[in-house]
Amino acid sequence: MASRSGAVHVATTRRRYNGKVYETHLLRRTYREDGKVKHQTLGNISHLPPDLVETIRLRLRGELPQGIPAGFQIARSLPHGHVAAVLATIRTLGLDRIIASRRSTERDLVIAMIVARIIDPRSKLATMRALSEPTATSSLSMELGIDLDDERALYAAMDWLGARQGRIETSLASKHLENGSLVLYDLSSSFYTGSHCSLAEFGYSRDGKNGYPQIVYGLLCTREGCPVAVEVFSGNTADSRTVMNQVEKIRERFHISQVILVGDRGMITAKGIRDDLRHHEGISWITALRSHGIRKLVAQQAIQTSLFDHRDLVEIRHEEYPGERLIVCRNPLLAEDRRRTREELISATEGDLDTVVAATTRENRRLRGKEKIALRVGRIIDRRKVGKHFILEITDDQFSYRRDEKRIAEEAALDGLYVIRTSVSEQEMAAETVVRRYKELSVVERAFRCLKTVDLKVRPIYHRREERVRAHVFLCMLAYYVEWHMKRALKPLLFEDEDPEGAEALRESIVAPARRSDSAYRKDATKRGVDGLPVQSFQSLLAHLGTQAKNLVASGDETADGFYMITQPTAIQRRAFELLSASP
Repeated sequence: MASRSGAVHVATTRRRYNGKVYETHLLRRTYREDGKVKHQTLGNISHLPPDLVETIRLRLRGELPQGIPAGFQIARSLPHGHVAAVLATIRTLGLDRIIASRRSTERDLVIAMIVARIIDPRSKLATMRALSEPTATSSLSMELGIDLDDERALYAAMDWLGARQGRIETSLASKHLENGSLVLYDLSSSFYTGSHCSLAEFGYSRDGKNGYPQIVYGLLCTREGCPVAVEVFSGNTADSRTVMNQVEKIRERFHISQVILVGDRGMITAKGIRDDLRHHEGISWITALRSHGIRKLVAQQAIQTSLFDHRDLVEIRHEEYPGERLIVCRNPLLAEDRRRTREELISATEGDLDTVVAATTRENRRLRGKEKIALRVGRIIDRRKVGKHFILEITDDQFSYRRDEKRIAEEAALDGLYVIRTSVSEQEMAAETVVRRYKELSVVERAFRCLKTVDLKVRPIYHRREERVRAHVFLCMLAYYVEWHMKRALKPLLFEDEDPEGAEALRESIVAPARRSDSAYRKDATKRGVDGLPVQSFQSLLAHLGTQAKNLVASGDETADGFYMITQPTAIQRRAFELLSASP
């Protein structure tokens, strides 16, 4: 039977090298396990002064050195490793110098808010408490030399940051974009929970919070998903109306004359292309057709199912899209999934409608009245959004329904079909590459998922002033910029695919669903990386890094100064700092 208890002591080893004697002092715990004596190293204290090492040795024995007062102890312990990792990444990226070339109180507070947003996203008041010496929750305030007692200093720093947003985004663009670059653009929204803001308007809620006003923000990313700019719009702004703002930003502020803009079908619309994009030389685009556009091409027989007998991608031309290429893709797996889902939704709705039919024909308390029946049917039809597939007949005392087979067949003809629309020539980009570039929009969707829910939690938004809301969203974007680079460096310790090229090589076709590489599947199965260390989510890894503490060691003498001592890193922590080219 194992016994994990044991005494902690200082073990000293000596070795001679080139005529010199080198001493190593280790904190060790000795214990018995299955009848055997074992030793566990808790930390290396060789860097401490010899007298302090001797003091620790004697105190662990229960002895009191001469001249040393009683009560030698850890006076305070602050989580430190995650702070050191994020700060090191910021400095490696040069983001602190991009924000401002010279150090200032405002820059330090902005850096602190970026780090806090990554390690523990909270309100500005809670962030202020975490940066105040008496209530600090990490070593962040100590590392940056900050001691706050009023959250208004954070608001002032946000105002300072907001005024510099254009300059900072231009620096990021010059670092990550160049002439002819491919730029990904997508839009999202967050519900507003403050009392009043001129940007908060009722509009389409991507969060499913229809009872709240929204703010809308668009994110510009590189092809790999690295964010370079963000812009906030009123909550009732249509997606397509934001595109020209980005075009002007790219051309005028970033000074990029040629760019390929990638956006989804709700962003880069037919009207936007016709009225705006076609009139700007050097701006190419990749987008997709809406369902009614695909339906029209099918009706005109420009798209026929026979085209996909032996291939899943066909490039066509059409007179309604002069100077453009239409790349028609059919994914059979997606087609089958949509067919099955539609049948399940229709069948479930039929079951609910049958209860209404029964209610209109029962003997007791029969459901009567056209308005009452319609209200009951409407609730059922709206529940699964398949009302267009039914033909309903409602009278004062009867209700019947049947499937609209023609409408169902028309929709089934579009199952698995999508059409990529682009102005990029064949010489610049092959059809398969165009489809691949459009699918890369998923990295922007991943960014929004990180911003809104998983890591950075852009909401709830309580700020009243418009410029504060913009600064808050921009601050979250900068935090994602840092996190994006950290995740890239820390892939061996995360559930991230380290071999995307290998995964792409295993893909049968660009139309087929994306898959992970074999090494990623092995990582998923074993929960360990190639070096044998456990892999985990980014947040779990940050939490583990945070267990490396910065300890204040002090004696019982209140007049004596203490000293700080960082705990020895675990194997995972050591590897994380190696990957980040940093030190705790």
